[in-house]
Amino acid sequence: MKNVTPVGGRPLVTRAVESCLRATRVDSVVVSTDSDEIAAVARLAGARVVARPDEIAGDTATSESALLHTLDHLAEEGERPEVTVFVQCTSPFIDPEDIDAAVDSVVSGRADSVFAAVQTYEFLWRAAPEGARGINHDHRHRPRRQDREPHYRETGAFYAFRTEGFREHRHRFFGQIGIQEVPETHAVEVDTPAELEVVRALAAVLDRPLPVDVDAVVTDFDGVHTDDGAQVDQEGREAVIVSRSDGMGVRLLREAGVRFCILSTEVNPVVRARADKLRVPVTHGLSDKRAALLKWISDEGLDPARVAYVGNDVNDLACMAEVGWPIAVPDAHSRVLAAARLVLSRPGGAGAVREVCDRVLAARKG
Repeated sequence: MKNVTPVGGRPLVTRAVESCLRATRVDSVVVSTDSDEIAAVARLAGARVVARPDEIAGDTATSESALLHTLDHLAEEGERPEVTVFVQCTSPFIDPEDIDAAVDSVVSGRADSVFAAVQTYEFLWRAAPEGARGINHDHRHRPRRQDREPHYRETGAFYAFRTEGFREHRHRFFGQIGIQEVPETHAVEVDTPAELEVVRALAAVLDRPLPVDVDAVVTDFDGVHTDDGAQVDQEGREAVIVSRSDGMGVRLLREAGVRFCILSTEVNPVVRARADKLRVPVTHGLSDKRAALLKWISDEGLDPARVAYVGNDVNDLACMAEVGWPIAVPDAHSRVLAAARLVLSRPGGAGAVREVCDRVLAARKG
């Protein structure tokens, strides 16, 4: 189901809800859906949910019908918003400040309805039996970019409009229509698997750093506490390089009451030796890390949404999918980077664990 597909470690619907919650001009966030799964994720993100009836839940139903149904439901509860903001989950990089600016345009009277758009100077063409023809240009004249009037491409990310005007016209575009220009990097919409891969790659670059507010940190060992390399002597004994700063970070985390655990498929005794040095629990030689993670979370009485898991390779993906904060080291496998909510700046064995600890401690202080 597309709306709960994770991008940057967070479902698309969660990203949309969180953008709205951070907008200062938004008073209430409501999600309309006929899906129990989407409803559960939306509530967890902080939204209210209105169940969408079957007659307006199919693929042929319009967005306007769902909006009108939701507004009727709110009116029955005594809520009649002056301005309605319609946000679509398929746009994962919505800036709350852009939502605020769109609302301000409506409230100030500069516009009755506003839509998000990106400026473009693209030459558009239409295919025809007699040959391609230019849509927004004369193909016989190719002016320079600076000599052309810009056009605007609707991104589908969000719309803002006067509620009563929307009820009257029963459409999101009416009256004086305004444009809320957004950056091109925020204008990617997820409709295809290829676009999903693009936004997952962009998330690591575009997402603003957020406080890692968790109650527990779980890590892989190789590639997280180490650089994923090993030294082998003539007797076949392995040694690894770790960062001393990691040790201080874990100690400060434990003193702050944040639980810490190491899970590893590695059978080398160095894993336990390092865990003993850090004075944290460890389970290694695992064949099923996900089962071990879920058991530890259950035994500790933790909420998975408030657990961070730090990994670097594909055998960490199942664990990352179970927690609220999937985290990757910067040189992790591409699939791990795509699944991460946070990509660290420091690599494994060079302070990655310390960086996680510092971010968790900063969240507790702030």
